[in-house]
Amino acid sequence: MAKSKQITIYGIRNCDTMKKAWTWLDAKGLAYTLHDYKKAGLDKATLEAWAEQVGWEVLLNRAGTTFKNLPDKDKENVTEKKAIALMQANPSMIKRPVLDVSGKLIVGFKPEIYAAAFG
Repeated sequence: MAKSKQITIYGIRNCDTMKKAWTWLDAKGLAYTLHDYKKAGLDKATLEAWAEQVGWEVLLNRAGTTFKNLPDKDKENVTEKKAIALMQANPSMIKRPVLDVSGKLIVGFKPEIYAAAFG
């Protein structure tokens, strides 16, 4: 029998994209743990590991209002180190959701990508 996948969905509880993701998971009968990083926070080591796996550019939500409302000096010349510091200080700048499936990350919600990941 195949070992079941451990699923953790990271994000913010009241985010519409998060709701779409967990509705999809629920519809497929997949069990998951929710980590609300607005409430529980997210440590620097986790952000660094994610950045190494998927790239900080994928994780940093530049389209959101939190990023757009930053002073220009904070939005310019963003490096990995700066991006990680910004995301740690302002978790809503992390693209949502981040789905950790037994150590493999899926960033954002697209039903076709979720379907491919879960067969």
